[in-house]
This record gives sequence, C-alpha cells and structure tokens, in this order.
Amino acid sequence: MSQRRLYAAQAARKVDAAAAVEPVKLLPQEVQVTKLPSGLVIASLENYSPASRIGVLVRAGSRYETMDNLGVTHLLRLAASLTTKGASAFRICRGVEAVGGSLSVSSSRETMAYTVDCLRDHIDTVMEYLINVTTAPEFRPWEVSDLTARVKLDKELAKQSLQIGVIENLHAAAYKNALSNSLYCPDYMLGQITADQMHTFVQNNFTSARMALVGLGVDHAVLKQVGEQFLNIRSGTGTVGSKAVYRGGEQRHHSGGGLVHAVVASESASATSAEATAFSILQHVLGAGPRVKRGSNTTSTLSQAISKVTAQPFDASAFSANYTDSGLFGVYTICQANAAKDVIKAAVGQVNDIAQGNLAAADLSRAKNQLTAEYLMSIENSEGLMEAIGSQVLAEGTYHSPEAVTQKINAVSSADVVNVAKKFMSGKKTMASSGHLVNTPFVDEI
Repeated sequence: MSQRRLYAAQAARKVDAAAAVEPVKLLPQEVQVTKLPSGLVIASLENYSPASRIGVLVRAGSRYETMDNLGVTHLLRLAASLTTKGASAFRICRGVEAVGGSLSVSSSRETMAYTVDCLRDHIDTVMEYLINVTTAPEFRPWEVSDLTARVKLDKELAKQSLQIGVIENLHAAAYKNALSNSLYCPDYMLGQITADQMHTFVQNNFTSARMALVGLGVDHAVLKQVGEQFLNIRSGTGTVGSKAVYRGGEQRHHSGGGLVHAVVASESASATSAEATAFSILQHVLGAGPRVKRGSNTTSTLSQAISKVTAQPFDASAFSANYTDSGLFGVYTICQANAAKDVIKAAVGQVNDIAQGNLAAADLSRAKNQLTAEYLMSIENSEGLMEAIGSQVLAEGTYHSPEAVTQKINAVSSADVVNVAKKFMSGKKTMASSGHLVNTPFVDEI
C-alpha cells in the first residue's frame, strides 16, 4: 500500500511540474555588429545552438609578406598550437580536447582565421586559449625550428594537387607584388625564417584595427566584453600593404603524364565592386563545376562549346577570385595533351561569344539561380556562415543580410554580364599550365 502511495505522489509531482513549466519562446536574432574605437570589429549571431563557434580574423595573409620573410604566414598557420606566454603547447592541446573542443587555423592571401568550436557551456575555457594563440605567441626558437619538417610535409601534400600548383603559378604570373606571394613557404626559405621574424610580422599586422572577432551561438554582450578586455592589444592600422599591381604573364610547368591543366585569366574586379557580382554570374553562365556529386559538367555552356571540337574526355569550368583591390577571372581546363590547343581556344572562344552579346535569357536566369542557391546553402552551416560574416565585417565593417545579397544578384542585367565578358576579352591575359605541354599554346597564341 505504501509503495502505491509513493508512486502516486511521484506521478502527481511530475504532472504538476509539467503544468508549471511554460514553453520558452526564443526570438530569432539578427547579426549584431559593433566597431570599437580601436578599430576592432565584433560581430555575432545568437542562434541558440548548443555548440558555439568563435573566430578571430586578421588581415595578415601572405600578401603582407615581404621579400625578407616570404613564407612566414605558412609557419604561423602551423605554429598556432605552440607555446604562448599564457599556456604551454601541451596545456592548449589538453585543455581544448578535455572539453570536446577544437582549434583550427586557416589562411588566404589576405586573411588569417583562428577558430574554436566547443559546447556552449565551455566558451570561457576555449576563449582563453584562442586569446593566448592570437595575442601572446612566444615562438620559442627550438619549437620554430621543429616546424621545418611540418612545412615540408605540407608542401609535399600540396604538390600532389596539380590544381593548387596551377592556381599558385597563375597568381605569381599575374601580379608583380602582394597577391603574387604564395600560400606556401618557398623552398629556398625552408628553415630560414626565424622566431624574431615571426614576432615582427605579428607585431606589425596583428593590431586591433586589422582584427574581427566573430561568434556564432554566443551572446553579443559577452563577445563584446571579451573584445574590449583582451583584443584591444595594439593600436594603429599596422603595416600598410602595397596595392596589388596586375601585370599579366605566363608560367609553364612541364611534367609527365598525358593530361594538361591550364587556366587563362585576366584582371576582373575587387570583392566589393559592383562588377564582382556580374563576374560571379558569368562564372555560372559558363559553368562553375558539377552540380551533382561525382557528376559531370556537360550541361554547361563551356562544356558544350568544347565538346564541338574534341571527342576526348575533358573537364572545364570558369575560375573567379576576388580580393580587396583586384581580382582574377578565367577558364580552367583539364584535357588530354594532344587536344589542349583546341580545348583551351574553344573555352576562351565561348567567353568571346558572350562578349558579342550572345547570352540567352534562360542561361542568365539559370546562372542567377545557381549563384543564389550556392550562397544560401553555404551559410546553412556554421563554417560557411562564419566565413561570410567575418569576410564582410573585416573588409567593410558591416554585414549584408542574405536578402540584400540575393537582391544584388537579381539586379544584375544581361548587359552587365556581357560587359564583364568584354572586359575579360580585352584585358591582358595571364596563363598558367602544367603537364605534357607539347600541344599547349602560349598565352600570346590564344
């Protein structure tokens, strides 16, 4: 009898508790952006996720290297988990792993991004290590020396991708300075970059005015407090990088095998210019790659044009890269060595066809839909959303909503796309190629 009364009492308490709890209404939040007097930009989106993602982005990519320290950003990327003034390498590794988090670093020609992922309950713990890594690196000489083997391995892995090599060579040929710097340490600089050079680069470039603190799944007030307390480290704009100077040119890398990788490009537009969107739409008009996993790109206008001149298998897509003061647009082809001349000329000829005004309304509509879908799907995951918010607030100090971005895409007219195609055709060309180049034309023959 007593057991029945106990069970009944417990059941009554459960019912009462369920009735007492009211559903919590979580109101949707917008991206919040704050710019501190020091120049530090703080942006956050409270999405109520149980997992948080926080990143520090710095305008300190390879374009800011000098002839004396080429490759220093490659070492910085690998040195993120080394000893700092506030924590040892072991403590950083053990501390992040203990809470189920992760610390990663990526870099581009313009930006370095330090990112931590963790459960919301452990934000304070991982933030401590993120602040240490970005503001207080120690660069002990013996630890820096040990990085040489990792740099070599990183370069070897990159060399296994012909596409990476071709794109690196394209930038080296296209620019006189800044953007010509590689993402990887040159062979002749292996083991030559010192701890003092790494300290100097950080002191000159890791300033508050060149940083953005971005968070997903974190309260903006908390993130702002962290920025004000820990990232107001060095005032000033830091070293002013030189403006990229486009020159055009050619780099050819002869190797074995029966394939040829080649890209022909010319200067396009900076990332924030009105033309940048038109170039992105032109890229999708021509074909930006397969839309189906492990599928082919045979339905693109670029592939259809090339299939008319060769029956051999090939791959072709449009290439586009935009930076703060310049950009590159072109066509990337992979084909058999004996068909390289016909394939490359047919690819460039298809861009010329659009430059002559031969742009179907259906192709323009398809390209806009693809670009819009690509953008919207990219920001559905935390990595893509972090990149979108970070790149915008770091470059412009503000964030453009998805609605604003899609409206900008839809506003591009057929004439805008034809005009950027004309700009590609009339611009000075740059070409990079790799493979068995016996039948590959030189840039002045295209």
